[in-house]
This record gives sequence, structure tokens and C-alpha cells, in this order.
Amino acid sequence: MQLAIQVVFWGSMLALLHTYIFYPLLMRFWARNKRPNSTRFEFDDPELPTVSVLMSVYNEELVIAEKLQSLLRLNYPPEKLHIFIGSDCSTDGTNAIIEKFISQNTEANIHFLAFAQRRGKPPVINELAQAAGIRRSYGGQTSQPKTLQPSNPKPIFLLTDASVMLEPDTLFFLVRHFKNARIGAVDANMRSKGTRETGISRSEERYLSGEVLLKHREGLAWGTMIGPFGGCYALRAELFEPIPPHSLVDDFWLVFRVLERGFWAINDLNAICYEGATHRVSDEYRRKKRIAAGSFQNLARFRRWVLPPVTRLGFAFFSHKVLRWFGGFFLLGMFLSAGWLAWESTFFRAIFGLMLFGLAGSFLLNRANFPPAKNVAYFLAMNLALTDGFFKWLRGIQENTWQRTERT
Repeated sequence: MQLAIQVVFWGSMLALLHTYIFYPLLMRFWARNKRPNSTRFEFDDPELPTVSVLMSVYNEELVIAEKLQSLLRLNYPPEKLHIFIGSDCSTDGTNAIIEKFISQNTEANIHFLAFAQRRGKPPVINELAQAAGIRRSYGGQTSQPKTLQPSNPKPIFLLTDASVMLEPDTLFFLVRHFKNARIGAVDANMRSKGTRETGISRSEERYLSGEVLLKHREGLAWGTMIGPFGGCYALRAELFEPIPPHSLVDDFWLVFRVLERGFWAINDLNAICYEGATHRVSDEYRRKKRIAAGSFQNLARFRRWVLPPVTRLGFAFFSHKVLRWFGGFFLLGMFLSAGWLAWESTFFRAIFGLMLFGLAGSFLLNRANFPPAKNVAYFLAMNLALTDGFFKWLRGIQENTWQRTERT
């Protein structure tokens, strides 16, 4: 019995150390001296592909005008840029703002579909992808198509969120890699803006920057960038597949399907975009719980890659994502097993005492804005959200609508 409990403790610790320390170090080692993709389009290349921006929105009146301006400021041939927006039954001023913007920018290729029934992001993205495939230009109207333009034989989709603002060169930095026929998806360098000393935004920013670097190294080492930041990434339109019903994390599903088909997925650190920071634990907890439920949903779909994880893709998926998704269970396993073993072992009594001290200290000092304590409290809260999300998935996902997260 004691041996089995020790196996739980040390196995849980090893799993956490591997996913958060050993695997990033391995990727740093394997990516050393690897050069980024060199088969690229130049900015003035006449063969630059047509890009269709796919953006599902819901009650984004606070940011949608800024987002549209961000897209129009992109340094990309305007005749090759089409913007497809689908409003998922927005109930605020989002639709009116979009329609007014289109009427004031008639030269832009903006196509707007306002849906009368709320269905969630995946069905909206599926319909936008279908509309982009035949290049309908709605010219400010939401009903009758005005023109029908021929489709580029190798078009690119840019999937982005209303809350994510792109730097002018971001789109080109993403698209330039698609001259390499092996590359199927390219992720952007997501950064936070509006971070504060109070709240969780600084801790979230540290985690985000580490994730960006890890994804970049995965792409350099093996071309297996595991999961994009869904707020801004590019995908070969020919590789797009309709997102399954009730999907909660559509970006992971789309890019993993690209990897399954033998194409590469990479991250470009020069393709910079920004998203407002979250400050309240409750907001980020709700978002992480939803993402966690969708992550376990995708684990069920792609489980064959980690049973066992013997391929490069399977090893990266298992190390980077699967172990992290079960992080809450590993932490709980360590805590309970150390507590049990503490009755008969001085060593585990000290370990359990340190755990209790760290747990109490992180939440007490968190209120005093002590950065290390805030980081520990953030780590624990987000792992709790992952565990909560597991049970949400276990109960069954019946709908995939979402509430926007309050951001700066």
C-alpha cells in the first residue's frame, strides 16, 4: 500500500516536471541551430495568395471598430484581402457598428453575415469558410450578393478574434511561410496589453510568453506546433475541414487535423498581435474551464496519438498538452499521497508541511501583490479550472456558445 502511494506521489511529480520543465528544455535543445522556414514569399511577390479573414463575433461593440481598423491597416495587397464577419446573433450594437463601418469603407472587401439564431463559434466559422470559398462580396449588405469573384487556387484563411489587434505586418509574416508546400498552419506571437500590478494579468502574461516560445521551438524542431493561440493564426484554405458540432476549442481541432495529414504547423515570432489582459480570477477561471472541457473533448478525438505516444507528434501532444490538462489531478495526487505518507515518514511530513505552507502563503501573500505568490496562486487556480473543465466534459457538452471575457 505504501509503495503504491509513493508511486502516485513520484509519478504525479514526474508528470508535472516533464510537462513544465523537462519538455520545454528538450524542445530548446532540439530547436537549437534550427533555422526558421526559409522558403518564403517576398512582400512584392505577385504570387502572394489571396487571404480570407474569418471572424465570428458576439457582442463585441467595445472592440469591433478598432478590430476592423486593425485589419484595414494591414500591409497586404488590398485586392487580395477579403474580410468575412459572422455575427452570432449579437444583441448589443455590434451589427450596427459593422454595417456603418462597411458603408464608410466601400472600397474594402468586407462581407458581413448577421445570423438571427445563436449557435456558437464553430457553425459561424463553417459558414464563413463556405462563403469565402466562392468569394461573395456583400458590399455592406447582409442579404443579396453583389459580385462573384474567382477564387485563388491556393488561398489562405486567417482566423482571428475581435479582441485581438494585429500589427500592420502580422498578416504578411504569417502568409509568407505558405510558399513552403509542407507548411499547413502558422501561428502568431500573442502578447498581452494593459497588464496591471493588481489582479492576475502579469501572471497570465508570463505564462503566455513561455507558451509562445515553446510553440515556436516545437515548430522549429519538428514542425509540430501543438495548438495555436486561437485569436490569430493562418491556415491553408484547402486544409480547412468543417468543425464538428458542439466543439469548444475549434482552433486546436483544425490545426491538429493539419498535423494529422502530414503538414507542418509553426509559430512566427515576428507576427505580433495583442489582446487585452484579464485581471479577475473569476473571468479567467470561466474561460479556462471552458477551454479545458474542449481540450478533453479533443483528447477523446485524437487519443490514438497518445496510446502510446511513440511518434514525434504523439510525444509532443502528450508532453505539451495532455499532461498539462491533467495537471490538477497530478497536484491533487501529490497532495493527498504526501498527506497519507506523512503519518509514517519524516521526509514526507516535511514535504506535506511545505505544501501546506506554500498553499496558504500563496493565497495570503497574493493579496499583498507579492509576484511569486501571485504566480503560484494563478497556477493553482488555473489547474483547478482544468479539473473543473474535465468534469464539465464528462457530463457532456450540449452547446458551444460562449460569453465574452472582460479584458482591458
